[in-house]
Amino acid sequence: MNNQVSLEKLKDLKLTGMARAYEAILTTPVHEQPGYPIVVNRLIEAEQLYRQQKRTDMYLRLSKLRYNAVIEQVTCSTARNLTTDQLSAISDCTFIDRAENVLITGATGCGKSYLACALGRQACSLGYRVYYFGMNRLMEKITLSKVDGTYIKLINNIAKTDLFILDDFGLHPLDTITRLALLQILEDRYGLKSTIIVSQLPTANWHDYIAEPTLADAILDRLFANAHRFDLKGDSLRVKSNKK
Repeated sequence: MNNQVSLEKLKDLKLTGMARAYEAILTTPVHEQPGYPIVVNRLIEAEQLYRQQKRTDMYLRLSKLRYNAVIEQVTCSTARNLTTDQLSAISDCTFIDRAENVLITGATGCGKSYLACALGRQACSLGYRVYYFGMNRLMEKITLSKVDGTYIKLINNIAKTDLFILDDFGLHPLDTITRLALLQILEDRYGLKSTIIVSQLPTANWHDYIAEPTLADAILDRLFANAHRFDLKGDSLRVKSNKK
């Protein structure tokens, strides 16, 4: 079997990573091509990396993250009330394995959503499924799903995802349907999956925001248990960016 036939068979088998690596090897002069054991190792590694990247790209697409954020660009400083040690403690995403929550609060523009999306992107790259919703969009989705009969499917999809990110918590008044849905979501995920909540409201005000005391107690009990808390400080990063 000649080299070109082997290459075509790799493509037919949809071993794209191997095919690309093999094609690259064939373009090098014969006397510079590596030996058989090294070629095999390169092909296997290339296929593994290709599949990992394809999986990451798919998870990122499905996550619908608001920002194309990366952990390396998250600024840590005393002024922001965020240390490198705090960021390192969650940037490896092992908090997801432990089913721990992350609560991020702070004023408008201080980088809350960016931090959440950076964690979401990191999780996708490590093989976790991520689902991002703004509070307003989640409320609309819940209302629509009640009408078209897909509510259970929506709740089940959120329950199964490894990391659920809920942004802008506290910006829109909650109705009874959303309160009950939120409780159901957190009940399904409690002790099993991780949730990130992003809010302008301090956590001390979340009970009043939810408004219905019994439901508020139940929701916050599931959120606050084993939660990492970040209260970001500092001036608006959007204003600084615009000035630049």
